[in-house]
Amino acid sequence: MALPLRPRPIILLILLALAAICPFCAQAQTTEESTGGRVALVLPFDNRTGQPALDWVGESFADTLSQRLSSAGLFTISRDDRVYALDHLGLPTGFRPTRATTIRIAQTLDAEFVVVGNYTLNSGRVSAQAQVVQVNKLQMSSPVQDSADLAHLLDLENGLAWQCARQIVPGFAVAQQTFVAASSGVRLDAYESYIRGITATTDEERVQRLKSAVQLSPTYAPALLALGKLQYTQRQFDSAATTLAKVPEGDRLALEAGFYRGLARFNTARYAEAEAAFAFVAARLPLPEVVNNQGVALARQHKDGIPFLQRASTADPQDADYHFNLAVSLRRRVDTAAALIQVDQALKLRPNDTEATQLRASLSGAANGAAQPDAGFDPQERIRRTYSEASFRQAAFQLDQIRNLHMATLSPSERAIQISQIGQEYLAQGLVLEAEREFQSALAVDPTSATAHAGLAQVRERSGDAAVARQEAEKSIQIHPSVAAYLVLARLDLQANQLSSSATNVRSALQIEPNNGSARGMRQALEMRGQKLP
Repeated sequence: MALPLRPRPIILLILLALAAICPFCAQAQTTEESTGGRVALVLPFDNRTGQPALDWVGESFADTLSQRLSSAGLFTISRDDRVYALDHLGLPTGFRPTRATTIRIAQTLDAEFVVVGNYTLNSGRVSAQAQVVQVNKLQMSSPVQDSADLAHLLDLENGLAWQCARQIVPGFAVAQQTFVAASSGVRLDAYESYIRGITATTDEERVQRLKSAVQLSPTYAPALLALGKLQYTQRQFDSAATTLAKVPEGDRLALEAGFYRGLARFNTARYAEAEAAFAFVAARLPLPEVVNNQGVALARQHKDGIPFLQRASTADPQDADYHFNLAVSLRRRVDTAAALIQVDQALKLRPNDTEATQLRASLSGAANGAAQPDAGFDPQERIRRTYSEASFRQAAFQLDQIRNLHMATLSPSERAIQISQIGQEYLAQGLVLEAEREFQSALAVDPTSATAHAGLAQVRERSGDAAVARQEAEKSIQIHPSVAAYLVLARLDLQANQLSSSATNVRSALQIEPNNGSARGMRQALEMRGQKLP
């Protein structure tokens, strides 16, 4: 029996709204869902080193490949969902699956592709191979393989991820170097501690390993999130909030971190801080549980949270708690008739809810003119304490699909401009792989897009490919001069100690935009090295 990752109600509302303005988009989205999309599951690689101490490497392959395939545009199944599926099938988390078992796991999770692999170690060098199983066709690809020194394990994993992405996604254009660069800021010892932490069998070891990862790499978001969530489950709410607040806001994990930070602050009655945390998440991904919690945090401050509670209930009308919360807030406003409608909905969905039953009796008494029918009865809105990572990631994935389908109705030049803007947003967040994916998509639509060439130049600059970065920047300038392209050339020249050429490019950038902060900063850097602009 499959455990499908289905669209949440808010996604259905978005689809309905989109259908009103773009029937073609809604139809195409339905077609995409009927084919299953590109849902990928990466299983831990098989340890063939003969060294149990290196078991963590197998889980690290699954973690890295899942991250990179997600950045490549696939919907990847999380480790938590994978562990749940194994438990559902009665299988231990560390077992070695046969091909038949792999298919069963994939079908349980509605995955269209599964990546399996193994690794060996010889003289300090790790060799690994991976294969992609296409579930609906019961086909397994030919192996892709690579090797690297153990110290460069992440480079090896990223390289394999790139090869797997090319097998799954036809015409995949993102460069391998961009995949490798995606882990450039991650220390291997911190990554090892993180992987050992999330796979540890005791809370004590989990805390020890995750704290070690954070100490080694204080801004490493996955370790911060895992540690913060663990502190939250251990009811160390202040510590959890402090840890989770360190997850960079631009990181994709910031949404989940914000949700748990809100819960941690809520549990210590710091409702204003809880509201701010939930608002941060809701502004980027307004799922019902987040909007509900924002409304509940407002209510605890004796403010009006009804608009948020109504949004949550509308987005997920099958949730009894959302109707209950609305009834409580409406009762406090003395809107008895509306509160009765909501509590009746709650009881219809959950007839055995004793508090809702008592609330209805209280409201009925008030509606019938009872003076004090509910002395001492003071129900409170209910916070949603559960977070589904899959729901959040699926919502973002679905929104990306809807956005892409909507853009299909635009002219090539307009589409390239909008796609490039998304690429720039990714680039601003440090998501280089995602940024290149968008710039390549823009160039596939319109090869003459100066903005896309300039964006790709910035990607190549960050991934360390100076020659191609220069080519892309020059190509962009030939089509349409821009500050971004000139500054790429200026930085490359400065790095090569070609100060005069760098100054010329900075001058060209300032001629286009005299008050550009980055260009003025480059001018100052050159002047400090004795080079004046021509």
